[in-house]
Amino acid sequence: MLVRSGLARLLTDAGVEVVGEAADSDALMQLVALERPDVATVDIRMPPTHKDEGLVAARRIRERYPATAVVVLSQYLEARYALRLLADQPSGLGYLLKERVSDIAILVDAMRRVTEGECVVDPTIVYRLMKRRRPDSPLSHLTPRERDILALMAEGRSNAGIAGELTVSERTVETVCAQVFRKLGLEPSPDVNRRVLAVLTLLRS
Repeated sequence: MLVRSGLARLLTDAGVEVVGEAADSDALMQLVALERPDVATVDIRMPPTHKDEGLVAARRIRERYPATAVVVLSQYLEARYALRLLADQPSGLGYLLKERVSDIAILVDAMRRVTEGECVVDPTIVYRLMKRRRPDSPLSHLTPRERDILALMAEGRSNAGIAGELTVSERTVETVCAQVFRKLGLEPSPDVNRRVLAVLTLLRS
């Protein structure tokens, strides 16, 4: 309760309108149904069992209220949790470690990105996944620069953000993103977000 209230206060101080707090998944679902917030920030482990209630609730929110994005906070560095969360409807979802909350700007930025339809994966998870290379993985065909850009894409960075991080032009980022999509077999389509699909490929590999 203290962490939840403290987080609500930090978000309020950062200019975010907090419409409510929920102590468990049932209360969370009721609150989302009533308020229809732009984004819900959910602990992955909630009462009564403190196992994966938050993860289940996050997926239900995205299924029942697609206009509400979700950022899940976890104390544990588990790529499998991120994959479970993002496997079905990755857009509008984020997965961050709780330690990121110490810098409220990171959480606020993630919340903004998911409300724009992106998926955001904690940089620590992305780093570990990028280090694990398997010969049969589609990622093995990417160049170091392509892998760097995919990693930043997985963190929810925009092309402008990636360009600033790598000190290159946005045009260069666009070109490399196109190469990444092509190597991962992600063809252009008005019905899918190729950036989201590229992140899913990273998680699955």
